[in-house]
Amino acid sequence: QVKLVESGGGSVQAGGSLRLSCKVSGYTGGEYSMAWFRQFPDQGREGVAMIDHKGVTDYAASVQGRFTISRDPAKDTLYLQMNSLKAEDTGMYYCAAGRYGSLGSSVYDYWGRGTEVTVSS
Repeated sequence: QVKLVESGGGSVQAGGSLRLSCKVSGYTGGEYSMAWFRQFPDQGREGVAMIDHKGVTDYAASVQGRFTISRDPAKDTLYLQMNSLKAEDTGMYYCAAGRYGSLGSSVYDYWGRGTEVTVSS
């Protein structure tokens, strides 16, 4: 019943920027945390950024200083602003929602289907 839909992926050159969005619908459980994950071919999903219901954030070391996670509860939307993109940022990006905030995928109950980001060097 909970649906997350990502958008905003695309192809950019190294050094460029993208802003990903995740629209949430059907969540009636009250407060929740959200996160962005990414997955490379033949790899598991890794946590990129997290924001809990109070606005506390956490980032993977590889994206600190370059990515910013934010949320707009009024619009039921999660964002990931990605600046200074590198070729190694290329992958599928997924948003997730759950009761607890973590960079570990196991704590999230709901997932989007992903949006692809390609960074050309």
